[in-house]
Amino acid sequence: MASVAFLGLGVMGYPMAGHLRNKGGHDVTVYNRTKAKAEQWVAQHGGRLALTPAEAAGGKDFVFSCVGNDDDLRSVTTGANGAFAAMKKGAVFIDNTTASAEVARELDEAARKAGFSFLDAPVSGGQAGAENGVLTVMVGGEQAAFDKARPVIDAYARMVGLMGSAGAGQLTKMINQIAIAGLVQGLAEGIHFGKKAGLDIEKVIEVISKGAAGSWQMENRHRTMNAGKYDFGFAVDWMRKDLGICLAEANRNGAKLPVTALVDQFYKDLQDMGGKRWDTSSLLARLEK
Repeated sequence: MASVAFLGLGVMGYPMAGHLRNKGGHDVTVYNRTKAKAEQWVAQHGGRLALTPAEAAGGKDFVFSCVGNDDDLRSVTTGANGAFAAMKKGAVFIDNTTASAEVARELDEAARKAGFSFLDAPVSGGQAGAENGVLTVMVGGEQAAFDKARPVIDAYARMVGLMGSAGAGQLTKMINQIAIAGLVQGLAEGIHFGKKAGLDIEKVIEVISKGAAGSWQMENRHRTMNAGKYDFGFAVDWMRKDLGICLAEANRNGAKLPVTALVDQFYKDLQDMGGKRWDTSSLLARLEK
């Protein structure tokens, strides 16, 4: 059993922290910007709540975070009452936020100077993956810190991989989002085309999903897309944030992402249609408007 803190109890962090407590059997202290959510978590799972990130992190072996963006991450780490000021020597900070590689490298450097380790460890699998404890975790950082943290991370993960030095986890997550953007747009266009052609979409998917066109998105999203229901996962607003990170990094490293840039604009159209909280499969709704 390890002494653990978890900062950020959103749709992902809440169940992830629960797995650390219940499946992992760890002693967990939680912090959330909205105190009521932390109180709810403690009432459901036990453990303790802290009023600041620093209070949560003090004396812990491992500190996890899962917040909104770079600014939120800086706030809970190096900001006022941030966790970094309270981290003990030799501890490991594991950040599950989808953020920039730049902020990961920045925080890794700050952690090194303070005598503890930092791992950027964004996750894939969405809300369902978090709730079921089967996330994919892409990690950047030092091997020794990864080896120490891996058994703890396993409580909410199905796959955990060390991708390279600081920032490599975030870069890998960017590739994940780039690939998903094109897949979902392709699936949306395929379903749209099939409906216009008068085909039975269920029969079509039953056949093509067993061939080269098959994907997780096809298996898990085609029915709800065909039914025009878009409340089953990762929100458009979140995807646009992630694709913005991808495009900014591509601007820095010279990568060409024409499809990603185009799909990002399609998601902007969905935001303008009032679909900010629809899931990413709602690209079909744009084609059917």
